Amino acid sequence: MLRPLSPVGNDEISMNKSGRVANKGMEGLAITPDGTTLYGAMQSPLIQDGGTHGQFTRIVKIDIRTGRTTQYAYPLTNIGTTDKPKYPTISDVLAINDHELLVDERDGKGLGDNSTASFKQISRIDLTGAQDVSQASGDTGLKPYAVKKTLFLDVVAVLQAHGYTANDIPAKIEGIAFGPDVTVRGVQKRTLFVANDNDFPATVTDSNHPSGIANPNQFFVLAIDLADLPDYVAQRLQRMSKTGREHDDVCGRDDDDQDRDHDHDHDGHGH
Repeated sequence: MLRPLSPVGNDEISMNKSGRVANKGMEGLAITPDGTTLYGAMQSPLIQDGGTHGQFTRIVKIDIRTGRTTQYAYPLTNIGTTDKPKYPTISDVLAINDHELLVDERDGKGLGDNSTASFKQISRIDLTGAQDVSQASGDTGLKPYAVKKTLFLDVVAVLQAHGYTANDIPAKIEGIAFGPDVTVRGVQKRTLFVANDNDFPATVTDSNHPSGIANPNQFFVLAIDLADLPDYVAQRLQRMSKTGREHDDVCGRDDDDQDRDHDHDHDGHGH
């Protein structure tokens, strides 16, 4: 049956019984350090999995050479109540190595939403031995195969500990990436960059900020103990030399920047 196109996503896919919810498609992408595997995360559960009322969204593993795909069920945190559950969304994923990921899971509260930030967490998952859920659907179908997650970083708690009020924490924490290693007080650290999306308005004036406040895109750089990422593998990026030959560049230690402008240890685990 032909359906008319519509500029309103909800209207265009309103008759769909499966697939993505409008404006809740694949939100996060990560490539493994060896460059062989691409991971993609759906922002919210698919229609057949309950849509925005579902508890489990999907992470897709793609073999870049063969195109083979595997799907995993990721359990969203209930930030509502038992009687009235409410689930956040995934905004990004980041590969620690070929089988472990960091997952950026968040609410939409904070600066830009005229509300108070509450839930913005980065969780760690290990997909070793995880079951393919390509043929499963719905909460009951996905729950037995959901991957286990552990809290890696509570972004709200860390930013509040460094002077941010919950009203001033950006509503949309939507990007995570590893940076170069640094030295903080003589100790080598990993760096994790956490970024927001301001949805374009440069300033915000609302009931929490009646006099107005700047609303920039921001990059928060956090120092992470090596022990918190024991299996971290640095990304290898190929570049072409002037002679046309390929060389591997490793996203690792930046020895030219040791002990410079790194007086504050923003370790998410309080070490």
